[in-house]
Amino acid sequence: MHHIAIIGAGITGVTSAYALARQGYKVTVIDRQRYSAMETSYANGGQLSASNAEVWNNTSTIMKGMRWMLQRDAPLLVNPAPSWHKYAWMAEFVRYIAHYRANTIKTTRLAIEARQHLYQMAEDENIDFDLERRGILHIYHDKASFESGRRVNTLLREGGLDRYEVTAQEARQIEPALTRDCYGGFYTPSDATGDIHKFTRGLALACERKGVTFLMDTELRNILSTGQGHQVVFSQAGAQAGQLDVDAVVVCAGTASRQVAAMLGDRLNVYPVKGYSITVNLDDEASQEATPWTSLLDEEAKIVTSRLGRGRFRVAGTAEFNGFNKDIRADRIQPLTDWVRRHFPGIDTSRVIPWAGLRPMMPDMMPRVKAGRRAGVFYNTGHGHLGWTLSAVTAHMLVDTIQQAAGPSAEPVPA
Repeated sequence: MHHIAIIGAGITGVTSAYALARQGYKVTVIDRQRYSAMETSYANGGQLSASNAEVWNNTSTIMKGMRWMLQRDAPLLVNPAPSWHKYAWMAEFVRYIAHYRANTIKTTRLAIEARQHLYQMAEDENIDFDLERRGILHIYHDKASFESGRRVNTLLREGGLDRYEVTAQEARQIEPALTRDCYGGFYTPSDATGDIHKFTRGLALACERKGVTFLMDTELRNILSTGQGHQVVFSQAGAQAGQLDVDAVVVCAGTASRQVAAMLGDRLNVYPVKGYSITVNLDDEASQEATPWTSLLDEEAKIVTSRLGRGRFRVAGTAEFNGFNKDIRADRIQPLTDWVRRHFPGIDTSRVIPWAGLRPMMPDMMPRVKAGRRAGVFYNTGHGHLGWTLSAVTAHMLVDTIQQAAGPSAEPVPA
């Protein structure tokens, strides 16, 4: 197989295109947006975080979700309105509690490996994406949550992560901008942060330099098997329907992957879990000095932070099970702004940009990199809250999957 169509131009679609193009494949990327990285890959929390590799499949997540059901500003919110997909997904989520330990360790190992692939891509293509390799500091405000975090840390360290306990005093030494006391924390010096949107757009330009074609403003209509390959049927604004004949199709469509998989005869139980962020513009020197450079994860509030250059501060959090609703709710954004004002009162929050995006989550919280039922169909999707962290390694896993499907007798692809 030589010509491959990739459905989706977010972080997983673009990293997949780049990895395949470097192996000599002809690649065409199709996306409904005008530009790459305009949906979930637009304004996430920014953390490249092996330290956040714990999967959510545990009893405490379910108990917290039930307790927060009627709290509008809760970190985890579930719309109780009936939805077959939502409740079927949740039932499957519960079944994977038994795999919590194994999947957390596996995700940690993937995240550690992913770093070097991503750094190499950025270095090879000279991509500036506000990378800060200052680690991630996970802070706890009480003994009970800290002890729970200690148990999680054991799993992360078993997965190979260099992460260690710090006292409240050590936490302030790591990040001097911290003004409020905490009980303690865990520090991962090897973690990093960066602007996912800037990285993806930069890598998309690198893909074009390598011959990748991007069909943007393009709606996927169908994917038909032709016997020799696949015919991708699409439409573009102001133009007649078009078609593209390819040897293989890779689905990297985020929350739309479930619908695309159904076209191809596969079941892919992706559910859209909404997350929110704010970008605080640091327009004055006082705000810049009051803003932390080390990335933070506040366990109590379930909030993460990233410093994006000198002039921007990204604060993100919350998980909302509310279908494909992408509305930006004021009662979900306000807690993020309040958190900044409470913890870093020296930051001017008069110019804050809100955003909401839908994370493509599988019930077991693990990405799907695999072949489909039909020959020449592949998936690299379902990364949930770790798409930015894992995409560089799953792109390489995809290349291996495609080459294995071609078989040992296949003609080698030129490098």
